[in-house]
This record gives sequence, C-alpha cells and structure tokens, in this order.
Amino acid sequence: MELERAGLPSRWYKSTLRVRYQESDQMGVVYHANYLNWFESGRTEMFRQVGFTYRELEKQGVLLPVTSADLQFKSPARYDDLISVYARMTTFSALRVVFEYQVRRLSEEEGGNSEDLLATLGELGSMDPPGELLVTGTTSHVWVNREWRPARLDRALPELFHAIKEALREEGGSV
Repeated sequence: MELERAGLPSRWYKSTLRVRYQESDQMGVVYHANYLNWFESGRTEMFRQVGFTYRELEKQGVLLPVTSADLQFKSPARYDDLISVYARMTTFSALRVVFEYQVRRLSEEEGGNSEDLLATLGELGSMDPPGELLVTGTTSHVWVNREWRPARLDRALPELFHAIKEALREEGGSV
C-alpha cells in the first residue's frame, strides 16, 4: 500500500542564508540557477530536522534524484540580502516525493525572531511564512538505489520512511 499526501502539505521547514557576492551578477542580482541550489539546501535541512541527513541516506544506498523542477520568479534577491528558504513536502510515498519552496527576503528583525512565527505557522497551516516573497517552486523526486533503479523507501530504508510518516502524522496530517 502506498502512502500519498497530495494536497496535504507538511509544515514549512526553514533554512536561512545571506546572499554571497559570487551568487550575484554585476548589478547585484542573484543569478537564477542559484535558486535551485537554495532549494536543495532547504530540502537538506528539512531532512536533517526530521532526523536524517542526505549523507546517511546515500551511505545506506538510497538516492533521491530530481525528476522535475519548476520555479516562478516574483522579485530578485540581491547581494547581501538575508534570505530564508522554506521547504515542505506536498506529496510523499514509498516511491516519490514532491517538495514546495518559497524563497523570501527577511528584514533583520524578521531574521532574528521568525522561529516563533514559524512554529505558529506549523500549527495554523494556512498563513504564509514571514518576509517578502521572491521565488516559489517545486521539485519532484524518485527514490532510487545505487544502480539508479526505483527503490521503495519503506523497504530500502524503513527507518526514514517511518520517521517522515511520523513527522507528517505529528503535523496533523492523515497518514
């Protein structure tokens, strides 16, 4: 039996960074491909907060390649901006996972006190994270083994499958 959570997203997980000079062009605007790197940072931190690292996943023979990516640009990030990448799962199963992202520019005040607001957002589930929305997007992934063949996460790495399932359950989803 496959577990699906389409339409019932998890809570937002946050990763914060400051835009580095090498991520921007001569005008100080962030180069578009950097957002995909930031999406990956958000995903990586999300897994870490659930209790696993990508490194552990790969050591145990499970890989999670991107099968599609979609980005919508609203406003540019600029050199030295304080940025938060918010990531959450919108679909999760033993075979695939879809993540949704929001990249937001934070004021120094928002950057310092947004953890409490983020906890509240997790409880409410309907509000947007803090900061000015810059980019939204999604990435789709499939679980594969080292030979790049589909791998059911519930069989290949049941600890991670159950940890994600439990995290989603704790967030109030019906799993």
